[in-house]
Amino acid sequence: MRTESSSNPFSGILPLSDAHCVIARGITAAGQWAVDFPPPGRLKLHAVVEGSIRLSLGTQRRTRLLVAGDVVVFDGGSPFAIGDGSAVSPVHGPRMFARSVDPFVRQGDGRGEGATAVGGVIDLRTIGQDLLLETLPPLIHLRAGTEGAARLIRLLGRLVEEANSVRLGAGFAADQLTRLICIEVWRAHLAEADAPAAAWLRALADERLVPALRLIHDQPARPWRLDELARAAAMSRTAFAGHFKAIAGVPPLRYLHDRRIHQARQALHLENTSVTALALELGYTSPSAFSHAFKRATGMAPRQYREAIRAA
Repeated sequence: MRTESSSNPFSGILPLSDAHCVIARGITAAGQWAVDFPPPGRLKLHAVVEGSIRLSLGTQRRTRLLVAGDVVVFDGGSPFAIGDGSAVSPVHGPRMFARSVDPFVRQGDGRGEGATAVGGVIDLRTIGQDLLLETLPPLIHLRAGTEGAARLIRLLGRLVEEANSVRLGAGFAADQLTRLICIEVWRAHLAEADAPAAAWLRALADERLVPALRLIHDQPARPWRLDELARAAAMSRTAFAGHFKAIAGVPPLRYLHDRRIHQARQALHLENTSVTALALELGYTSPSAFSHAFKRATGMAPRQYREAIRAA
């Protein structure tokens, strides 16, 4: 009998996550304005309801234009800022929200076009939250007019309402909306994801594999042996290899390879780390070995990949 969990790569994760909304607020702004935020360390979403805003993510502070109807999702591991794009000194986001009890906070000098945005931070509350977030790309941009963006904007708007309400059942409603948002996020991700991302989600749904996965994710540069990973999972070498491939769809050491490539892509997207330094960080014997493996996996050399990302 085919169950939902066997046909859906992330159905087993969502009941474990017990996702909870940490904060859901909105900003209404006009004129010149900017707000910056430290890394939230959790799943982060922003949606533009009216007007347009500029988003910068990571240490590079490259800006991206978001227009009404756009939704962005990121893993919460990087600092970010939003604003109108002018060179004004940013307001510290957490302090801004702490000073106001209103669901929506006003920003800007009022002289110019207006914008309204809603956002939320979600704690997945699962044993592998950090690993689960690492399956996401640095940024998911759902553009206005797509079904996924429209659904997320509706859900986020309702979440802001319920998360800041004292009405009966508001907390319960907020938690249910949060879980629906998580479903939409991973639906959007898997619609565009490559095979390794789906394999990671299946593996993370299996609690027996999480200890071994954590070793790989925490120390991707280490030349892990199969017996070391099996020991972490409290399984025999043969049983672990068979179980891992049955769940993830790939052998453990192939998973390690895919994880290194994924981490390299994130670093090339968000950081200025040199290819040589990145090769050493990820455990390759030389920059040329890293470049060869990266090109075989992505079709581009690391420097070409970085240039293509920055030109996008």
